[in-house]
This record gives sequence, C-alpha cells and structure tokens, in this order.
Amino acid sequence: MDTGLVTTLIVVGVVVVVLVIIGIYLWVTDNALVSLKGRVDQAWSDIAVHVQERAELIPTIVDTVQGYASHEKSVFDDVSRARTETLAAGDASAASTAEGHMQKALKSVFTVAEGYPQLQSSQGFLQLQSELVDTEDKIQSARRSYNGGVRELNTKIRVFPNSTIAKKRGFAEATFFETAEPAAIAEPPRVQF
Repeated sequence: MDTGLVTTLIVVGVVVVVLVIIGIYLWVTDNALVSLKGRVDQAWSDIAVHVQERAELIPTIVDTVQGYASHEKSVFDDVSRARTETLAAGDASAASTAEGHMQKALKSVFTVAEGYPQLQSSQGFLQLQSELVDTEDKIQSARRSYNGGVRELNTKIRVFPNSTIAKKRGFAEATFFETAEPAAIAEPPRVQF
C-alpha cells in the first residue's frame, strides 16, 4: 500500500472519529437539557397542584375562623387577596412574591385563631389546620425539588460549550421559586394549641 494513501486514510479516520465524538456529545447534551427541562416543568406542575389544594382549603379555614372573629375583616381580606394572587401567578417569579404574601396572611389568620380557645379546641378547626400543614409540607418539598432542578438546569446551560447548544436550541435559564423574605416560607404556618 502507498504511504500517501495510508496517511490519507488515517486523517479521514481521525476526522470521522472526531466528528462522531462531537455528534455524540451534542446528542447527549441536548438530551440532558431536554431531560432537565422536563424535570423542572414536572416539579413546577407539582407545586401548582399543591398550591391549588391549599387554595381550596383556605376558604374553609377562613370561614371557620371568621365565625369566631368576624371583626377581623382586614385579616380575612388579606388572605383572600393572597389566595387570588397565588392562583394567578403564572411563573416562579410571580409565585415567589405571592407565596410570601400568602405565608404572612396565613400566619395572621392563625394569630387571630389563637385568641379563641373554643376555636382552638374545635375538632373541625384542628383537622383543617392539620390538612393545611400537610399541604404546606408538600409545597415545601415540591419547591425544594423544583429549585434543585432549576439549579442543575441553569448550571448545565451556563457551562461552555453547553451554553452554545442551549442557546441554539432555545433553552433559557429557569427562575428559582424563592421569596424576598425567606423566613416567611422557611417553615409552614404552625400554631401550637
């Protein structure tokens, strides 16, 4: 065999191997980004489900407390506004703001409830409180899962050469589900009776 032909075959072989490696890398990176985006979307969906559960529970809690403390109208109006804001939030940024307002409003309702011993001993109210705490725990768990996925997706998008692939494929960094007051959502509203 001619040494020129062997050299050409080696060069072509190396080029083909490099192109295959680049192609595999692009394919793996694209699949990873799609998978991470799917994980973030699923986690956001979980948050939305739990927020909806809480929104369905809040009117019953408000009605129960309002039966004892009807003069606390501003507290109940705040909860109603926070509930509406939470349900209307379309993205993580708006939901973060709404969540801070909701936590403050719920704490106000339970602070009012503390002043009524008959309410505190009511089985119905205790059951509602237990359901709310359970729902808040689910929201916090879903929030942690969502934020973990966002952190992973954003890191993958920022790293070169993934950033060029992500940009060309239309992947954008996701927004964390946070609040301006982390203490407001650090612990679900709990009232000890």
